[in-house]
Amino acid sequence: MLDFQDAVYGPVSYDAVSLLRDAFIEWDEEFVLDLAIRYWEKARAAGLPVPEAFDDFYRAFEWMGVQRHLKVAGIFARLYHRDGKDKYLAEIPRFIKYLKRTTRRYAELAPFYQLLVDLVGRDATDEELQSSYPVLGVKGH
Repeated sequence: MLDFQDAVYGPVSYDAVSLLRDAFIEWDEEFVLDLAIRYWEKARAAGLPVPEAFDDFYRAFEWMGVQRHLKVAGIFARLYHRDGKDKYLAEIPRFIKYLKRTTRRYAELAPFYQLLVDLVGRDATDEELQSSYPVLGVKGH
């Protein structure tokens, strides 16, 4: 099932990232890698504009994930601040873990990784991440 809510053109990796780095379900890394490989192989076979090398595709996949997680975290923050809906705040630790895991893999993203570490710590648990909400502009959680 694909989410067509935004109905916009985007990178070929966007739908794969949306499914495999979901906002509400955390898949095992090995499972994600296996499905990303399968997606890339099928996309190549179908003539979609994916990189020749899987490594290049996976980098684009991960970087697309960083952008998407920042976008969704912003949406969740807006829902909290503007609409008073706090039920999505429980998902923020997953986003922070995704972001830290990805940004520490790439030298170009090292400053962003360091910012995350400075804000929430290197090995923070979900509970510790939730206690960092005041740093993220969330009060009372």
